[in-house]
Amino acid sequence: MDLHDPNLWVAVSFVILVAGVCRPAGRAIAAMLDRRTQEIRKTLEDAASLREDAQRLRTECQRKQRDAAKETAAMIERARADAERLSKEGMAKIEESLKRRERAALDKIARAEDEALREIRAASVEIALAATRNLIASRMDESMSEAMIDDAIARLH
Repeated sequence: MDLHDPNLWVAVSFVILVAGVCRPAGRAIAAMLDRRTQEIRKTLEDAASLREDAQRLRTECQRKQRDAAKETAAMIERARADAERLSKEGMAKIEESLKRRERAALDKIARAEDEALREIRAASVEIALAATRNLIASRMDESMSEAMIDDAIARLH
């Protein structure tokens, strides 16, 4: 290696030039890579945050869906219980109405029987009186009639 060789000095100057040019370019490239790394890191953090939000919303929606299913089941059960209760109440009302009508019919029959018995008794009394009158009229003569009148007058005094 000869220090007076112009090729050597051209090579050294080239290396110095390349080192001088590459150093700022290397810094620029490093800065650009650092910025890109920061952007990617921020994008990943945003994606993780969005994933957490989505997971939280999914969990909340599942909870709301379970709650809605429970509420629906409870509403159906209440509706069934109400329908059964109303059915029983309706049957009880119908049975009570039938019992009232039966009692009313039995009372009406009893009243009709009582009325018929009264009419029969009245007719029997009238028939018995008529028969007695006829019997007395056919057996009584003038002397018996006068004796009965005298007896009735004596009882009055």
